[in-house]
Amino acid sequence: MELLAYGSFFLCFASIFAVMALGLNLQWGFAGLFNVGVAGFVAIGAYASALLTTSLGWPVALGWIGAMAAAGIAAFIVGLAALRLREDYLAITTFGIAVVIQLVALNAQALTGGPFGIQSIPKPLSAWLGAGLAWNLAYLALVLGVVGLAWWGLERLVAGPWGRVLRAIREDEAAAASLGKPARRYRLQAFVLGCMLMGLGGALYAHFVGYIAPEDFLPVLTFQVWAMLIVGGSGRNLGAVAGAVLVWGIWTVSGGLLRDLLPQAEQARGAALQVVLIGVLIAAILVARPRGLFGERATVSRHAAEDAT
Repeated sequence: MELLAYGSFFLCFASIFAVMALGLNLQWGFAGLFNVGVAGFVAIGAYASALLTTSLGWPVALGWIGAMAAAGIAAFIVGLAALRLREDYLAITTFGIAVVIQLVALNAQALTGGPFGIQSIPKPLSAWLGAGLAWNLAYLALVLGVVGLAWWGLERLVAGPWGRVLRAIREDEAAAASLGKPARRYRLQAFVLGCMLMGLGGALYAHFVGYIAPEDFLPVLTFQVWAMLIVGGSGRNLGAVAGAVLVWGIWTVSGGLLRDLLPQAEQARGAALQVVLIGVLIAAILVARPRGLFGERATVSRHAAEDAT
């Protein structure tokens, strides 16, 4: 029973990260957008859903829709300006935006609760199932359903003409534009849809934990999601989901070992070893499999781009 409880708890978190990784995969794996502001859009979704369901009393399902809408609107505004930039400049801009969002959450105490966060976020089905194992399993089934819907929707999108144009823009934007493909519009669409999934992931997290605070959305969250996509392999939704499960497993196991092996006075400093361990894993994966464990093959990527152009 104890193992089942831990397994459901672990898989809930891994599945929530999988939703975020699917959004990042749409941006980076298919459109080539270097978004380093993942934590910011996750925070927008988490706070939007938490506020809608606590302050306004909306149902949780509507809170999730509101989270996606809030993250999408923010992404549209950011994308109009930021997507003019390329590669490292886009990364710096999105990272700065994520830091600003986290600082707003920290200082806008009247709205977000400031450093104290938002508590008593409603948990769906808890009125019938309580807060024990039964609820964990029910929420896991709910989150897995969301992952399945996101996977199905993205697979249909990227397998069609829209997805082929995205790959063409990723491979050679100038060539795609010369054939009449509005590259900036497609990039903006991919950015907004990806951020909406990140916002949904934030909402799923908020209603699973029941409490959010600004420290939940530090840059390390962006690092985790990027590590999941790199290890699993970008350009395929399977890579995003598998990477989320694998990296979250390594993260939780290493955290437990550090707590057991290090004295309490050194645990805060030793926590940085988790990042080092994931960094070593990324380096090993890139050496052995440059496209990740389940990444898109180069020949598939090239043929898809040729079909679109």
